[in-house]
Amino acid sequence: MRNMTELDMYLFGQSTHYDIYKKMGAHPITVHHKQGVMFDVWAPHAKKVWVIGTFNGWDEKSHEMERLEPTEMGIYELFVPEAKCGDLYKYLIETKDGEYLYKADPYANYAELRPGTASIVADISHLTWTDQKWMDARAKDDPFEKPMVIYEVHPGSWKRHPCREDEGFYSYREFAHALTEYVKDMGYTHVELMGISEHPFEGSWGYQVTGYYAPTSRYGTPEDFAYLVNYLHGNGIGVILDWVPAHFPRDAHGLADFDGCPLYEYPDPRMGEHADWGTKIFNYGMSEVKNFLIGSALMWIEHFHVDGLRVDAVASMLYLDYGKDDGQWVANKYGENKNLEAIEFFKHINTSLTGRNRGAIMIAEESTAWPMVTGKAEEDGLNFTFKWNMGWMHDFLDYMKQDPIFRKGCHNKMTFAMSYNEAEKYILVLSHDEVVHLKCSMVNKMPGLGIDKFRNLMVGYAFYMGHPGKKLLFMGQDFAQLREWSEERELDWFLLAEDDHRHLHDFFKELLHIYHKYPSMYELDHSWQGFEWINANDASRSIFSFVRKSKDGKKNLLFILNFTPVEREDYRVGAPTKGTYRLILNSDEARFGGSGKKRPVRYRTVEAECDNREHSFAYPLPAYGIAVFSFDYKTE
Repeated sequence: MRNMTELDMYLFGQSTHYDIYKKMGAHPITVHHKQGVMFDVWAPHAKKVWVIGTFNGWDEKSHEMERLEPTEMGIYELFVPEAKCGDLYKYLIETKDGEYLYKADPYANYAELRPGTASIVADISHLTWTDQKWMDARAKDDPFEKPMVIYEVHPGSWKRHPCREDEGFYSYREFAHALTEYVKDMGYTHVELMGISEHPFEGSWGYQVTGYYAPTSRYGTPEDFAYLVNYLHGNGIGVILDWVPAHFPRDAHGLADFDGCPLYEYPDPRMGEHADWGTKIFNYGMSEVKNFLIGSALMWIEHFHVDGLRVDAVASMLYLDYGKDDGQWVANKYGENKNLEAIEFFKHINTSLTGRNRGAIMIAEESTAWPMVTGKAEEDGLNFTFKWNMGWMHDFLDYMKQDPIFRKGCHNKMTFAMSYNEAEKYILVLSHDEVVHLKCSMVNKMPGLGIDKFRNLMVGYAFYMGHPGKKLLFMGQDFAQLREWSEERELDWFLLAEDDHRHLHDFFKELLHIYHKYPSMYELDHSWQGFEWINANDASRSIFSFVRKSKDGKKNLLFILNFTPVEREDYRVGAPTKGTYRLILNSDEARFGGSGKKRPVRYRTVEAECDNREHSFAYPLPAYGIAVFSFDYKTE
């Protein structure tokens, strides 16, 4: 019985076989009443291919695979009745030059725990799901108008079991329960998981992938990973995965020169290599390679119920000269530095994935001014759902690092992002990349000593949460982790026993709960209809005031943020409408480490011009003071 039909191979050759993961790789099946495993691998340059493994004692010549017609497609297939789930295996490939390569299965769903490099036969066709309510709701929701605060987390270093002989990793199932408890208590809406696709090197954090169809075995089986997603969904938490179609490592068992020749990568090293990263670049012009990547993305979304993918290093795919000097890259047919094949790939994968899966999202980590990253494909956009706002992140951190006395000189760094906010659908990110490689943790980026660092970070976080755009924060930064992040150890959770860290943690938690409670914080993120500056130009005092607006005009929020250690007892703010303003967040409360001074809850405007408004009210603003008020647009 033939597994890969002519139709399968035709679709594969057109890069439109969207269920290719159900055909390629190793699949337990029954043929002529015999149970076994069907193996399929793409190796068009190979002279011969064998499948070897524990089922045949790693006998290198006992199970030669058949090259299917049409032979130019280069798909090899073999049914092995001796094989079963749990068997380790590899493909032994004889190259056209007579060399022998031992390769892991590119389509494997499970892999041997590193440092082992074999694939493992797994059956993922019977995963257990109880999340239909979540999936149905996702299909109906508009992601642009829903709350989204993403907790970026690396499972292997979030928490570890102490005093164990192994690395002490939480299993997927243990992680599911511990992570859910924390995320629900804090108020995050989604988790973004780093390093889930199988990868050999811990220090790559999962960004040098060898198993695009396999959840890493570090934390358990594919069934265990499905349990994690299902459990998070059951508790109302969305799941986003980091996904890396930009490059892959040179490891001997991986995709590099898979059948003795460049296959998954461009054959010209000027196109096919990232010299700075020591990795290979996928050949986006080859249909079978595109289908390999598209099939991987669809498997995570459709088979493992993941809600979205954050696509890593998009800029490196779009620009042919990314990270390269003159002579190290090849221009396109128009003499430009745009990778036309990568552009077409993005349009294809983003339209097909989101079209087939309503409510699923694709997020671009794109650091340049490339236009219309989230624009529609039919209008020549790339059709991503969201784009990381790297420009906002750099400006924000540049401002926050300044001694408060000098912030007035770069006041515009905090206001500039609103000038282009409608250009894309943005996520404001404070990711893992900002707390590694001697960049310092978030709290240690702040100026001053001791408590000043925490007060700076509090007001910075209030600005971040109040600013339009969905949000992402890396683990540990919500309680002011002091050390830079390392994949080799767990977060410094013991810091929560200290007042300063606990106060900041409680403050960020309060911001998250306010975010959930007030739709004005998220439902008009990408339009000026949802935002208004009250005073964007108070540079001399380094104070910002702005309004987040709701669709129905109710429960709008007025933010006042003081970025200096100077009290402003005489502070007055212009009111967007006359009436009563209710104080819902005051950073000077004792629970946040403030003075605990009692303040009124309600403030009524008076007819006194301020900030070019007819009405205003007074609010004595503490050093590094944060005040958020709720109000309705109405005349009284």
